[in-house]
Amino acid sequence: MLRQRSAQLRGHWSGTVFGCFRSEQRERRRKVTLDRKHLEARSRLFIKNFLNADQTRKAQFYRAVEAANEQCYPADALLSPELNDAQIAEATSTAAMKIVLERSALEKNDRIADFVTDAFATVGIAYHRAAGVYTVDKEMEKLGTAAVHLLTMANSYISAQKK
Repeated sequence: MLRQRSAQLRGHWSGTVFGCFRSEQRERRRKVTLDRKHLEARSRLFIKNFLNADQTRKAQFYRAVEAANEQCYPADALLSPELNDAQIAEATSTAAMKIVLERSALEKNDRIADFVTDAFATVGIAYHRAAGVYTVDKEMEKLGTAAVHLLTMANSYISAQKK
């Protein structure tokens, strides 16, 4: 009887642990699907245009992505020590997604507005990469890595300009 109950408990806990893992995987896949639908093409275009830009034009990309980052970064992140890096990254990416969706609903065929929206998409991709969302999708993980590098370069550029 005791052996049977012990086996039932082991089965219950392993089901609970694996159930949570499956739930996390499902949530990651959902986020990847949304990012592919709303952010991927815009971020790819932004990064491609950045890579093709000459040195003087790259500054525009740095400023745009840094401004988007500042607008999306949670204001209370520095004041809330209980927030971990993944939670901050998730909140930043969520804010970027919201802005991309709002801006996408606005007037079309405005190159400057599209450029700014693409910068927000790149910030969203970068922070989902930082949060570990793309571990289930290697292609998005590569795009996220490129976005993180661009964000890092933009941060360095803006910091150097302030000095």
